[in-house]
Formats: sequence, structure tokens, C-alpha cells
Amino acid sequence: MSEWLACVLCRRQFDAAETRYTCDCGGLLNVERDRVRLERRVFDERRSSRRAIDQSGVWRFREAVLSIDESRIVTHPEGATRLYERDGILFKHEGENPTGSFKDRGMTVAMTQAVRLGARAVACASTGNTSSSLAAYAAQAALRAIVFVPAGRIAAGKLAQTLAYGALCLQVRGDFDAAMRLVLEASQRLEMYLVNSINPFRIEGQKTIVWELLQDLEWNPPDWIVVPAGNLGNTSAFGKALIEARDAGWISRMPRLAAIQASGANPFYRSFRQNFEQRHRLTPETVATAIRIGDPVSYDKAVASIRATNGVVEEVTDQELMQAKRDIDRMGIGCEPASATTLAGVRKLRASGVIHLRERIACVLTGHVLKDPDAILKNVAPEQIVEIDPDLSEVERAIRSSEAAR
Repeated sequence: MSEWLACVLCRRQFDAAETRYTCDCGGLLNVERDRVRLERRVFDERRSSRRAIDQSGVWRFREAVLSIDESRIVTHPEGATRLYERDGILFKHEGENPTGSFKDRGMTVAMTQAVRLGARAVACASTGNTSSSLAAYAAQAALRAIVFVPAGRIAAGKLAQTLAYGALCLQVRGDFDAAMRLVLEASQRLEMYLVNSINPFRIEGQKTIVWELLQDLEWNPPDWIVVPAGNLGNTSAFGKALIEARDAGWISRMPRLAAIQASGANPFYRSFRQNFEQRHRLTPETVATAIRIGDPVSYDKAVASIRATNGVVEEVTDQELMQAKRDIDRMGIGCEPASATTLAGVRKLRASGVIHLRERIACVLTGHVLKDPDAILKNVAPEQIVEIDPDLSEVERAIRSSEAAR
């Protein structure tokens, strides 16, 4: 099976073995291949296999992800995340991946490609989840890991993960977009393989979130797939996944995508409101650190995904997303703040009549509840944490006070 890289703007093609992230014209690249002629039952049969490669929710679909000898694949394994249903809404929880976020899906493919290309060091800019995923997979592959993070603007849990796996952490005085510009320059001059979502092989892994969701639903698509939108890698990947699934005959109808941004980091939403006639860039600010991005790298691909799926882009306030987070947490599922934009977005889109009450909705939760513990501790109700003396009467009093406050 042959694979190649193709520019999303001018359609120029490049060898898949070439270390390249963009076309000479500046356009982003997609991995393309001859049409996959596999039936869904092949993937379904692998689900019951005991082999690590089949247990991976990425490499279960390997013929449509990356052509490479199985012995060279770098996998934990990842994927195989659960699908929950609460109050009639489905939640696909990518926070159940090995490092606690959806990034592992793309990282297993990007790191495998790095090994194939003979890279000795890998790098990324990150608000936290990409860096911790890169560090874990680089450690497994015995590659040096170098991460660029905005100084003082990364959740402690994510920074601790990154350091625990042994990465070199460069804290850039600036926001994520400044770190992204720097890592792009560094990767070109210092021979580091870049694994941000501008890397087309990352998208190949992330599209399996949708394929596994479809498999969870016995290939009966929901009406809507709702996803947080920051750097727009998932929005890009999801559109590609749905187009390829339709073309391969795995699904008979196309779900609609809803990409949700925080109102303080909403350049994609602003462009959507203008029918994508203008690309917006801004200085972002939101409690949802994972999507605190003002100049998303995967913009062009994400526009194509929204158009191909008749999708929409919505924004939610920090107050709305934190209320949704509390509700998801109290469902016994839990998620980091960025993930909760999905439920908050569904509520807004239902209120405006875009999503109808009887339509089936699948929200993708992108990160684990412990990815950003500070966001929880800063918003906990005062009656929920009570210091007492070691006395039973104090226990009873605390319980009564807590019940009265509910």
C-alpha cells in the first residue's frame, strides 16, 4: 500500500519518507494513500485479539494509519477508551489514554514515523498534554525529548508528567503561539523531529478516535460529534476520519462536527462567523489551558473538516465550561476544563435550535480530570473541605452543615 504527502492547498505531492511539515507554498500536508479496501469486520475481529497491536485503538486500524513493519511500531498501547452515556449524551473519554489525554493517539504514529526516519531527538510546543505524551513515547523509543512550554502557564500536573518521563523542558517567556513559532524554527535548524499537530502523521493517529467511536456504536453514526477546539488538530482529524470512513463504505451517512472554543481563545469561531472569509489571530486567555491558543496551526484543515461535514463552530464562556465540568465530574466521569467545552457547547447549540433534542450526540472528552487539579481546587465549594478535630461530634456537625448547603 503506497502513502504520500499532499498539500491541502496546491495539491503538490511529496514522498512520505521526507521530513516535511508544510508545502513550499506554505500549505499544510495530509497523509494520503490508495483507498483502503478492508471490511469493518477485520477491525471488529481484532478487538478480541490479545496482541498488543490489536488492543491499541490506533493500530487496530493500521492499514489506514501507517504502512510500516509491525515490529517497529511504538505503542503503549493507546486508545480502547470507554464510551459513557449520561442523560442521553454519549461521552468518549480520551482521558483514559496512557498519559491521560487524546494526544497519545497521534503520538504513537508520529513517534513511529520518527523512528522510521532515524530521528535522534523529538520536539513540540505544548500547553501540557502534548509534552507529557511526547515525553512518554520518546522514553519508550529511547529518543531525546525537548518540549517548549509557555512559562508559568502550564498546569502543574502536566508539567510534572513531562519531567517525570525525562524530557528537557524549555519554559518560553510568552504564550503557546510564541513557543510554537520557536519550536518550528528550532526543528528546522537543530535537526529535531517536530511532533505537533502540524505533523501530518499525528492526524493519522487522532482520526482513530472517530473510528473507534463508530466501532463502539456498531458503525451506526451519531448525528453530532462534538470536540474541543484549540490548535484544531482534532477538528482536522475528525473530518478526515469521517470522509475516509464514508469512502471506504464503513458508514452510510456523515455525522456533523461541532467544534467548541472558549470565548477567550476563539479565533476559529470568529472566522466561522464570517464564513471563513478571514483568518483571525488573537492573544488568548481562558481557564481551559489545553485550548489557550490564539493562532491555531491546523486552521486550513479544520476549515475543510467543518465544510465537509456541514459542521458548526461555537464558543462558550469560562463560566459555562466550568459549570459543565462540574456536571461531568458529578456524573462520575470527570475531565479537564477544555473537555467540558463539549457539554457547554451542546447546551448552547440546543438552546439556539442548531442541535435538536432527539438527535444523538457524542462528546469527545480530551483529558483526564487530574490533568489540571488547580482548576478543581480553585473552584471547590467551601463547605466541601472541612477541617475538624478528631471527635465524632465534629464529624456529625460537618455532615449536617454539608447537607444544609447542598
